[in-house]
Amino acid sequence: MSLIVKKFGGSSVANAERVFNVARRIIDDYKKGNDIVVVVSAQGDTTDDLIAKAKEINPKNPSKREMDMLLASGEQISISLLAMAIETLGCPAVSLLGWQAGFETDSHHGISRIKRVNAERIKTEIAKKNIVIVAGFQGLNKYDDITTLGRGGSDTSAVAIAASMKADLCQIYTDVDGVYSADPRKVPNAIKMDEISYDEMLELASLGAQVLNNRSVEMAKKYNVELEVLSSLEVKPGTIVKETVKMEKTLIRGVAKDNNVATISIVGLQDTPGVAFKIFNKLAQYKVNVDIILQSVGRDGTKDITFSVPLDQGQIAVEAIEGMKEVLDFKSISLNDSISKVSIVGAGMESHPGIAAKMFEALYDAGINIHMISTSEIKISVLIDAKVADKAVSAVHDKFLG
Repeated sequence: MSLIVKKFGGSSVANAERVFNVARRIIDDYKKGNDIVVVVSAQGDTTDDLIAKAKEINPKNPSKREMDMLLASGEQISISLLAMAIETLGCPAVSLLGWQAGFETDSHHGISRIKRVNAERIKTEIAKKNIVIVAGFQGLNKYDDITTLGRGGSDTSAVAIAASMKADLCQIYTDVDGVYSADPRKVPNAIKMDEISYDEMLELASLGAQVLNNRSVEMAKKYNVELEVLSSLEVKPGTIVKETVKMEKTLIRGVAKDNNVATISIVGLQDTPGVAFKIFNKLAQYKVNVDIILQSVGRDGTKDITFSVPLDQGQIAVEAIEGMKEVLDFKSISLNDSISKVSIVGAGMESHPGIAAKMFEALYDAGINIHMISTSEIKISVLIDAKVADKAVSAVHDKFLG
């Protein structure tokens, strides 16, 4: 007998047919004698629909607390429907909201972090031989207010339960049948991986691969939770995410694309000590996440600084810097929101010369210009025009994995 945590995304339970499909998958493992905990997201586009309803009432600045109250209702619908489907098929089930399942979070509405999971209620229901269905994406703070974990939070909910209960396996069901070397919907010859390391998966998730939420991978690595990414629509083995994997001939494991990028260029800054500190300290105060930074020498004692930020933080960053114009005395500032980041990921990359050159050659052959470059031990990222991002992914993938 094993304890298995299963997570199903919104597309997996989008309608009655898919809800019953998920119920049958769950029951198959339950009848093998396993204890089952299921984490479910809101159905289909429910979360987007709820956000749209909020904008009808308050288009500018709805309360973050009330937004959490609203958005948490999506999962309440899906967990109750799934529990009903399981009962209809002849097995016992109980649905639990995040707070009922013991999720205790901090008080940052919309982006809350899990502080602990008190899984006693889940254990009690398992002891009654119930299949436990938990609402993902949500918890309760110290003020007894409902909070949400942000986009992809149901993945994190599932891993948190698996970690707190020392589950034998945490399965993440998606609309693809595993982790691929690139998005198989865009790159037809993308390669499905049997296994991938936490570090490689974390980089791919952080760099735009949408198969797993990066916070869930961080948590899985921290608590050594073995993950399996597999299809909710087809019964076939998926991809195992774990600490160490078998060595393979292919050094590069995947190519990722991230469209959630903007660059900001500040021209004509004074070339004096402390200028960079003033800029990035101000951005930190505004909670802006800065990724790639490029500083170039200008003329007549000036310099230019260009950096990348998440797309939705671009205008915030510009306004923050413009408010310092008198202090910084720069000539101009500009925002480019038509940028994409394309990255290659592979453990051990730093010990193999020529990887960067090979990537740049692929982009050169495809006629794609590079704006900025960032490297680490496990990845190389380039910023390019968004309109050629798909072409770049295909070119780089063919060069390394084609």
